[in-house]
Amino acid sequence: MAEKHFKLKYGSIYLPLELKEENILHILEGQDLEPITDLEAAVNEILDNPLGTEPFNHIFASGQKVVIVVSDVTRLWVKTSLFLPFIIKRLNQLGITDDAITILVATGTHREESESELRAIVGTDIFQRIKVIDHICDQRENLVYVGTTSRGTEVEVNRFLLEADRVILTGGIVHHLMAGFGGGRKSIVPGVASKKTIAQNHLHALDPQAKKSNPLIGVGALRYNPLHEDMVEATALVNPDFLVNSIIDTKGQIVKLVGGHWLKAWEEGCRWCDDNFGITINEQADLVIASCGGYPKDMNLYQSTKSLFNAAKAVKPDGVMILITECREGAGADEFFGWSKFLLDDTIDQELRHNFTIPGYVFFAAVETAQKCKVILVSQISPEDVKPMGFHAVPDLQEALSIAYGILGPNPVTILMPYAGSTVPLFPPV
Repeated sequence: MAEKHFKLKYGSIYLPLELKEENILHILEGQDLEPITDLEAAVNEILDNPLGTEPFNHIFASGQKVVIVVSDVTRLWVKTSLFLPFIIKRLNQLGITDDAITILVATGTHREESESELRAIVGTDIFQRIKVIDHICDQRENLVYVGTTSRGTEVEVNRFLLEADRVILTGGIVHHLMAGFGGGRKSIVPGVASKKTIAQNHLHALDPQAKKSNPLIGVGALRYNPLHEDMVEATALVNPDFLVNSIIDTKGQIVKLVGGHWLKAWEEGCRWCDDNFGITINEQADLVIASCGGYPKDMNLYQSTKSLFNAAKAVKPDGVMILITECREGAGADEFFGWSKFLLDDTIDQELRHNFTIPGYVFFAAVETAQKCKVILVSQISPEDVKPMGFHAVPDLQEALSIAYGILGPNPVTILMPYAGSTVPLFPPV
């Protein structure tokens, strides 16, 4: 039996792997994408030829007050500081001066940011020229009610949006566990919405009839996804004037920009992500071996769950997943393992419905994954920390393989995912 040799990233090193060639169903690797080399030209192209709306110069004019919504420090990967200056340059050329522009940071429920973090988000030059403010989700004096969605979400947003003549959304598009994709409408909800609005919207991640995740949400799921559709309704109440979103490759390079109507241009970006980061498979495997792609993608377990959820799409029910994730920083989000106490008390569903948090839901969804298939972590993380979640943590890939072969036999049908954080298994449309 011929064997194939692989090297999989683990933190800052590579782990060797040998697999029998006849057992390999798929090796899921993304395409090599060319980065955009002339960002100014790329920005000008989407401003002049936008998707779904009039050209930028027909929408914006001298005398207008403009708010630009940008992603917060947890999403520096969006590379806002690289393309934002060219949007502002165009506004200036149209007679909109720096003092008529406000940059609003879409923090959602995250903490306020330091001056150095704000500089990192927008770039030092822009920070020195233009007012940059954090959205604070529970600062009542800066929140305005704009309407209620058909699903009952009471939409309260930052008042700066309503006081402006024009609103521009920026951000990045990436596959997302709950909303299907990030970017687009997420700049409004949760980005610049009230804590109450965010909680009401995010509760759609849970099944309204059972103690489990809503089956309509998930990575890449937009159609019938109530969380996404509620976000779209909420954003329509604000009706932003323009959107510029980036798409980033595994090397952290901008490989695509989309611009135009806040929904239509974003939807085009989602399709592009599926075409370039999604990989079609016809069947699931007994065994999925997935690497997050090394540091920083496997810096902690919270970050690694993106790879976990992607890999879970490729493994059969009751199959085995080996997730290679160093986790040199442990859990990551401070509250992540704190949800273990609600899990052990069988109150986690109830607690999420009363006190929904993103780390709490990610923990909940990770536990659900371990209930569908056997999850073995090759990791520095403490086995005792992940045991309540149903995960089995071992320090060595060969030990993980021995466990997997003990469960599945010596010749399991296998899918290999060397960069699971940025490759999404997709199934052909039915």
